[in-house]
Amino acid sequence: MSQLLPKALTKVIDELGRLPGVGARTAERYAYYLLRGDERGAASLASAISGLHSGVKTCPVTFALIDPDEEMSPLYSDADRNKKLVAVVEEPLDIVALERTGQYKGTYHVLGGAISPIDGIGPEQLHIPELLERLKNDEVDEVIIATNASVEGESTALFIQRQIEQAKIELTISRLARGIPVGVDLEYADQITLTHALEGRRKLS
Repeated sequence: MSQLLPKALTKVIDELGRLPGVGARTAERYAYYLLRGDERGAASLASAISGLHSGVKTCPVTFALIDPDEEMSPLYSDADRNKKLVAVVEEPLDIVALERTGQYKGTYHVLGGAISPIDGIGPEQLHIPELLERLKNDEVDEVIIATNASVEGESTALFIQRQIEQAKIELTISRLARGIPVGVDLEYADQITLTHALEGRRKLS
């Protein structure tokens, strides 16, 4: 590749190929598109990527992504949100998926992943202790475990349920159920499916 294409183009292809779901051919097409397009478009993209880390921080309460000038997530600080109802999700983008349904008025807690021994992710690497503390401090009535419908998501949900029970925190534990097929990440579920899943959640304890 390095002998057939200019080094600058090869570097862009290589970097794009590091993105999840982007194979070699797709990376090549993206790179060619940027090369053929207006230079200002490539510069705008480069600028947006360059400012990504400095322009995003994590909410200290919910662990959702927020702007640098915000102290905590608006979805938590908003007086209209029900702090006694908490949806536990794996990643920040899962919040976006649930919010698009327009059916959920509680708050969120982002775990930062799911328990996956094969990937070296254990319970201690997730924001589970902070969740338990929130459940006590906010006197939460119900926690919806909205982890993905995968082996890792189910294992994480079961672990959280056990932790809540061991901590003797009195509340309702529910799980997204109807409408979410096994193997489909929450982020990619459609709004109708998520709405049914929220309405048909089942009680665990």
